[in-house]
Amino acid sequence: MISPAKILLSLIISMSLIYHATATPPKSEACIEAPKGMACIAAGDFVRGSNEGRRNVRPEATVWLQTFYMDTHEVTVADYKACVASGKCTRARTVYSDFSRDQQPKVGASWYQAVEFCKAQGKHLPTEAEWEKAARGTEGWKFPWGNENATCERAVIKDRRGRSCGVRKRGRGPEKGRTFVVGTKAPNQYGLYDMAGNAWEWVYDWYSSGYKRCGESCLGINPRGPCDGAEKCRGYSKRVVRGGSWYWPADYSTTYFRRAHFPSNKPYHHYGFRCAASLAEARKLTQVAP
Repeated sequence: MISPAKILLSLIISMSLIYHATATPPKSEACIEAPKGMACIAAGDFVRGSNEGRRNVRPEATVWLQTFYMDTHEVTVADYKACVASGKCTRARTVYSDFSRDQQPKVGASWYQAVEFCKAQGKHLPTEAEWEKAARGTEGWKFPWGNENATCERAVIKDRRGRSCGVRKRGRGPEKGRTFVVGTKAPNQYGLYDMAGNAWEWVYDWYSSGYKRCGESCLGINPRGPCDGAEKCRGYSKRVVRGGSWYWPADYSTTYFRRAHFPSNKPYHHYGFRCAASLAEARKLTQVAP
């Protein structure tokens, strides 16, 4: 039998979620000139999550985001090298051979190093909601291009030919495949490349086993995930990666698929990332007055 105290607590949580989800959004800000290499994602609602698939993507909900900007490409090896050379970023090793062409996505950085890089550029690592809205487009698609399944014509994934669409990497373990040069496949409606496949991408949020557990921190207006994006979050130890990769098959590259890993990137994985910018950050980057 459920105790009255537990029933009351459940009602309080439910009312809190309803309030948070129905709160009035602030005034929408229009897109300004996009910083170089970025695209504007206009303010408004979008469908986050899905009632299909794994438990950690449920339940589907409508949330609201203010206008923001997203890098059109994954951060490249050359981009990261330049940041290290400037003294603003720390070195991040890449274990696999054939993954270090200048225009391949930089992989192997920890979540901390991804945050560090984006901050050095005057940007931020996108929240999970920002990443998903940018990937899904205005129609809430299952994939960045629509609801048609991922294929090697659309994304760098594993198919019947093998990993990375059958392209083998040089050196040891050629069957493991490799990432492609960024932007090899067509962009989505916002002009963003590789939002499905190529390299998994770190996002800012702590990982929750499902949006129900996350509660109001994953709902409403400009959600930032568990503990509202606090640096420390009791009961949480992993961050989120998104988008699938060259190593995994099509169903890993949906716009709502979620994966968790330790921010230290230990054990080691070949994850990449891209950066986002708020309106305030975009104004500084383009020197446009508010």
